[in-house]
Amino acid sequence: MKEDILIHLNDSRQLEKMYRANKSNFKREFSELYPELKGNVLADFWNERLNYENEEINWGTGRELGIVIIASLFAGLIARLPDLLPVTDDFFYPRNTGFVVFPLLTAYFAWKNKLSTGKITFIALAIISGVLLINLLPDVKKSDTLILACIHLPLFLWSVLGFAFVGGRQNNEERWLGFLKYNGDLIVMTTLILISGAILTGITIGLFSLIGFNIKEYYFKNVVVFGLAAAPIIGTYLTQTNPQLVGKVSPVIAKLFSPLVVVMLSAYLIAILYSGKDPYKDRDFLLIFNALLIGVLAIIFFSIAETSKSGNSRVQTGILFILSVLTILVNGIALSAILFRISEFGITPNRIAVLGGNVLILINLLLVTLQLFRVLAKKSDIASVGKSISFYLPVYFIWTIIVTFLFPFIFGFK
Repeated sequence: MKEDILIHLNDSRQLEKMYRANKSNFKREFSELYPELKGNVLADFWNERLNYENEEINWGTGRELGIVIIASLFAGLIARLPDLLPVTDDFFYPRNTGFVVFPLLTAYFAWKNKLSTGKITFIALAIISGVLLINLLPDVKKSDTLILACIHLPLFLWSVLGFAFVGGRQNNEERWLGFLKYNGDLIVMTTLILISGAILTGITIGLFSLIGFNIKEYYFKNVVVFGLAAAPIIGTYLTQTNPQLVGKVSPVIAKLFSPLVVVMLSAYLIAILYSGKDPYKDRDFLLIFNALLIGVLAIIFFSIAETSKSGNSRVQTGILFILSVLTILVNGIALSAILFRISEFGITPNRIAVLGGNVLILINLLLVTLQLFRVLAKKSDIASVGKSISFYLPVYFIWTIIVTFLFPFIFGFK
């Protein structure tokens, strides 16, 4: 596509044909080329055309909308499988919640990006392998490896979704950052959809109860379940067809939450000293500590993805640098605590999984912090920070494979 754009740069008719043949791909590739083409009259025109913010809601083509509706219904049916098959809720949902949405979103982006047969085959094999493994694992009570597999499988499926989103191009840093931004936009849009759905649910059940109909159980089983499953799919469709809906909200959230998280994390670290809580001996506190670490890491990644899109802001970069340093401190405490527990109580699947995750996060944070420092020292630009993130994402994918697919066998399903 890039080569065709450059060849036909001064042929307005051919550019129009290319755009109509594949609008999303044309816009993506042209946007990557445009910094080199500034000054060309036709290139400037196309840049304005592609980035014009239409305030009206774009519902896409009828075919695309139909596919989204079918995918939403299919997601609801997957969520209802325990009611349709001889399988209990306790068995199905811990193992298969990730399959309610991720495969359908992956299929949507594979279709949008017109992936090759080889890449689609790879995606299908990855998803099928996950389905077979997680459902064939022995139903052992108090199995740490089963719990770890159930936790890491959605992360594995998220990585496969990322592969489909970037079009299977592993070295495209711009697209991987776009994937992180998409996740932030999707959270915002899906939250709005769920809030609206909750209000509608309350009004509907309340109105029917006033006239003597108790529809609560039926409504939750046949409407709410389908709505929850469909929300991320509809949210994805809206963010992809109408980027302006959250395009201005997400940067504000990133800029607003980064300093707030810095303040919260600083206060939390000080409070730990006075709380008497000891992550070295308190297992539950250590788990919460690691959950906090992952949450802050996600905020850093999302903020950097937004900052790289909007341009380099020295103040925002400084805030992200401080936040990264604080997160490294949190990670150091968590890492030392898990090493202490391993030395005192021995090796378990949980401790190895937490140890591996902490080491990977620490390395990633060090790389990001180093690049942020270079940006502040004016030795690099914000794009280098994005590259350090996108370059490292496949490492997390490999770790999810190890924990999900290998840990149960390595530790004998214990």
